[in-house]
Amino acid sequence: MVKRARGSVRPGQRRPIDRRPATPAAASTTPAAPRPTGLSEAELARAAELEAQLLAEERAAEVARKRSSERAPSRELAATRVLPFEDEYAYVARDLRDILRIAIILLAILFALYLVIDVFGVVKIG
Repeated sequence: MVKRARGSVRPGQRRPIDRRPATPAAASTTPAAPRPTGLSEAELARAAELEAQLLAEERAAEVARKRSSERAPSRELAATRVLPFEDEYAYVARDLRDILRIAIILLAILFALYLVIDVFGVVKIG
C-alpha cells in the first residue's frame, strides 16, 4: 500500500476548494463597487474590431475553400489513375523472389553440412 503524506497533491488532482465564509471584519473593510450595467465605449470598440477581424478571416477561408474546390477535380483524376496489376505490385514479386533465393541458399547449406558431418564423416561431433 502506498504511504500518503498529509497535504500532498498528486499530479492531476486539485486541492479541495476552501468554502469557508469570509470573516465579517474583512467584508466590512472593503466596500463593494457597483457593477456596471453595460459595456463601455472602449469595450464596444474592441468588440467591433474583433468582429471585423473574424469576418475578414472567414472571407479568406471561404476564398481558399473555393480555390481548393476548383482544383479538386484535377487531383481526383490523378488519384484515381489505375496502374496495371504487374506495375502496382512489382515490389511484392521482387520480395518473394528474394525470399525464395534465401530459402534455397539456406537449404543448400544445410544439405552440404549434412553431407560433411553425417555422410562423409569429415567432422566428428561429440
